[in-house]
Formats: sequence, C-alpha cells, structure tokens
Amino acid sequence: MAASILTGKAILHNVPDITDIEKLALILKKMGAKITRDSHTLEIDTTNLKAEDPDPDLVRSIRASIILVGPLLARFGKVKIPHPGGCVIGSRPIDLHLKAFRDLGAEVKESPDTYEFKINRVSANKVDFAKISVGATENIIMFASFFSRTIILNNCAIEPGIIDLIGFLNRAGAIIKVNDRTIEINGSDELQPVEYTVIPDRIEAGTFAILAATTQSTLEINHVNVSHITALLEKFKEIGVKFEIGQDKLYIRKSTRLKATSIRTAVYPGFATDLQSPMGVLLTQAEGKSRIQENIFENRLGYLEELKKMGARINILNKHEAEIIGPTELKGAKIESLDLRAGATLIIAGLTGNGITEIHAAETIDRGYEKIEERLAKVGAKITRVN
Repeated sequence: MAASILTGKAILHNVPDITDIEKLALILKKMGAKITRDSHTLEIDTTNLKAEDPDPDLVRSIRASIILVGPLLARFGKVKIPHPGGCVIGSRPIDLHLKAFRDLGAEVKESPDTYEFKINRVSANKVDFAKISVGATENIIMFASFFSRTIILNNCAIEPGIIDLIGFLNRAGAIIKVNDRTIEINGSDELQPVEYTVIPDRIEAGTFAILAATTQSTLEINHVNVSHITALLEKFKEIGVKFEIGQDKLYIRKSTRLKATSIRTAVYPGFATDLQSPMGVLLTQAEGKSRIQENIFENRLGYLEELKKMGARINILNKHEAEIIGPTELKGAKIESLDLRAGATLIIAGLTGNGITEIHAAETIDRGYEKIEERLAKVGAKITRVN
C-alpha cells in the first residue's frame, strides 16, 4: 500500500480486512488517494496524492506508519510526521531509518514531537545498516526504487514480506536483486501501475497451527507457504506436534504428549518474535521446563502474567527470559489482551483451559487477525464477541 505512492495505481489481491489496513488506507485517503475494497482486493489510486504531511493523529495510531516516509520523501522531496504509534511491547526506535536517509543525502530534523525529512538529491549509493531492521529495510527499498541509479543496501532484513515488496516493485519497473543480506536496487522515476497478489500471512498461519497443537485438535490450514514457517515446524518436531505438509496446506494432527523445549527469537529465518507468545501457551502443555528468550522486543513477556492468572506455572526471570513448567491445566479467568499477538495467545489459552475465559481489550487482536472469532467458530470454537 505504501509503495503504491510510487506507482500511482495498484490493484492488490489477498489483502486482509484488519484495522491496520483500514488506518493506513484512511491516511492515504486524507492525502487525496482513492481506495476501494471488494472483498480481499484493494484498488488504490495515488495519482492525485497531495504533497502534504500525513494526518498526525492517524500516524500516531499505527506503528507501521513510519514506512510512508520512504515513498513520500522520494515522490515529493519532503515529509513531516509525528513519532509513530507505539504499544506495550516497546517503542520501536527509528534511528536506523534516520541514519539511512541521512546517508543518502536527506536532511532530517528531530523535535520532541516530530521528524521532518527533506531531500534535494540522492548523494550516495550505499547504506550499511548497523542492525537488521525490517522497517528500515522496507523504507529505504521504496525510497531508492524511485531514482534512476544504483543503490546498495547491506545487512538487510530478508523477511518474506520484504521479498514480496521487492516482487511488487520489480513488476512496477524497478530492478532489485537480493544476495544474502545485500540488496541492489536499480530504480526508476517512471514506475508503472501494478496488479499484485500479496503472499499469505505466515504469522496468522503459525498462530492457527499453534492453536490446534495446544488444544490437541486436528486442523487443516489452507493457503500456507510452509517454507516461510520452517523455524516453527522445526520446533514442532522437537516438541512432538504431529503435522503433515500438503500443496499450500498444513495439516495439524492430534498430539497428546508434548516435550519441553527452548525458544530463542531472532530475525528471519530465525524463530519469529510474533510467534513467541502463542508458543508460550503451547509450552504450558508440554512436559518439563521450557525456556523462552525474547531477543527482539523488551516488553513482550507481559502476556505470561495473564497466563499465570489461568494457573500456568511460570517464572519470569527478566524482561527477556522466562521459564514455563508443564503440563498445567489452565482454568478460565478474566484476562487482558496487552497487544496484538498477546491477544491471539489468550484466545488459544481460553480455548485450551476449562471454564469461561473473558478477554478484555480484544480490539487489539483486530489489528492483525480478520474476524478471528467468526473463523474459529466455524471450526468448533465456542467463542463470541460481546462488546
């Protein structure tokens, strides 16, 4: 959606109906874009986008708004945004974004409330990221794609979503090549309209797979690219989760005895931080002492306190590490969704435990899971949205 700022028009298929998409669409509409939805297809026209700053209140409401900087700066030469929205898993510093834009010749002014970017010309052809960052990689790829010159990015994130973004931009007329963690971009100031099908969501697929394993259920998950969740499936083998791989399908079989393991989150292709919390509830059902080490965010273990309210035996060692002792029979409780992935995790816990579980702040789950209660009800879950 952000890259459509560079292509003028885009038709995107397989777009989920989630609140983060709604908010990003609203930001673009307020800047003059025309966006229509037909089921899971978005038609975007940014031809008459105004060279104005995105709505600050909307930008503050969505973490992903920072990725608008690259395409807006490339197209208009300037953009001003407030600090992007954060959440309880930790504010996401954008110092890597700022340094990369400066390295390429942009002037960046920081104030307590805003960032202001300006550029007259691109004055360099290389960016070396000090740390691997998904957002910074995406931002600079889009920015560099709009200039008719070669720009090299080193130490890049290579998540499937980034490779998909590159596929979109290549179809628009850029020539972008990936070699390990180096990305070479040969851009164009005449990128063309694109029709593109977005890849399946590996985190949603992994969440549903963990749900089936935790509740000792059988489940068929369709439209899955299993090569994107290799780290999860390797853990499944360690733990004893039974599964089969089909043509764009993943079958989870009933697994009655699970073994403890250790989870260490890492950048792709390592174990995804967004699947760490769902795995936490699965480990409450595994025999022995499991260990979680969260290496991406500083406050992503808060959901464990909610699981303790349901009877889970958990020792939180520090902000990044915890021990889980299982198996434990979970019991229904009143708990709170602290963030998007924690919310999905608590749904899994509620469907695993005995009794009624009441999850508050459930709207956070809508940021990344489309109509989750309706879809789960269709496969037998007793789940309703009450407010």
